[in-house]
Amino acid sequence: MTGALRGLTDGLDTDSAYLSPDDVERIENGTPLPPGGIGVEVADLYYAQIVAARDGSPAARAGLRPGDYIRAINDEPTRRLSAIETARRLRGEPGSTVRLSLLRGNTSEPYDIDLVLEEDRVRGVTTQMLDDNVGYLRVSYFGHGLAEELDSAIAEVEGQGATRLIIDVRNCAGGVFDEGIAAARLFVASGVLLRRKETGHEPLTIDASGGSSASDTPMLVLTNYGTAHAAELFTASLVGNGRAESVGQRTAGRVSVQKLVKLPDGSGLWLSWARYFYGSGDPLHRLGIQPTVAVDVPRPELGEPAPAGDPVLERALEHLQTEVIAARDRRVAQLVRAPA
Repeated sequence: MTGALRGLTDGLDTDSAYLSPDDVERIENGTPLPPGGIGVEVADLYYAQIVAARDGSPAARAGLRPGDYIRAINDEPTRRLSAIETARRLRGEPGSTVRLSLLRGNTSEPYDIDLVLEEDRVRGVTTQMLDDNVGYLRVSYFGHGLAEELDSAIAEVEGQGATRLIIDVRNCAGGVFDEGIAAARLFVASGVLLRRKETGHEPLTIDASGGSSASDTPMLVLTNYGTAHAAELFTASLVGNGRAESVGQRTAGRVSVQKLVKLPDGSGLWLSWARYFYGSGDPLHRLGIQPTVAVDVPRPELGEPAPAGDPVLERALEHLQTEVIAARDRRVAQLVRAPA
């Protein structure tokens, strides 16, 4: 029966799961996970799949990337584990070690690596001024208060002379959905941001409410497969309203909301019961957001160093420069056509 329930939930989506009585009790009691981790978000896709590795985490320093598979944790196969169980096995006391068996791409032989667990050091927004008055804002996690922090960061770079913005939400997964929506309202003054469909109910409309205070600075959003959850809602709101273009790779398509359904024996089902859509009503869950400007990113073999440079950021800067030239040409053409 347990195997059948696991199989049924595995066939729904990557976030639904069958939970043991112990896991149900932990969720109901709000039992916190141990403080140490490797800094990843995972999904259940046959094996456990890495959705994102947070900036500066042990996983990121080791070169783990979105799309990598964890075949085993401390020699225990992840095939029979839910994403919740996998996440728990990747936690422990800071300083302890976890051994991962990894797969990337079409490789058949796993790559084994030992990682030392560390306390999470989640940073919200970091800023940097790039050439040509471009303000670069790196959002690593949509935690509580992120929208307010992002608003301050925008004011900071615009005060330093930024006339265009690049917001980087690559490898930004997890977080609070409402913060992604609140952050989008900083840029979209009016219109429909998203729609939310709950099982058995009519779709709910999520409107913008930025008003005249919404920033109108030209901007791009950088995405990849590690862009998920709140970061996807943020990106979809901006792209769907024509407020920004996205540069990079397709996002994860993980914008569902789960709830616990307890079973008589104490076990439970962790089921997706609500999903978000573009404001137009087009689907977003599972499909993700296709980038306006797609960029092919080299993917080294596990254990090999990452290539130098950042092709996505470089392409974004080129695209911004192209848009500046195009806008200048349009202004010149209007002056030429204007009557004397």
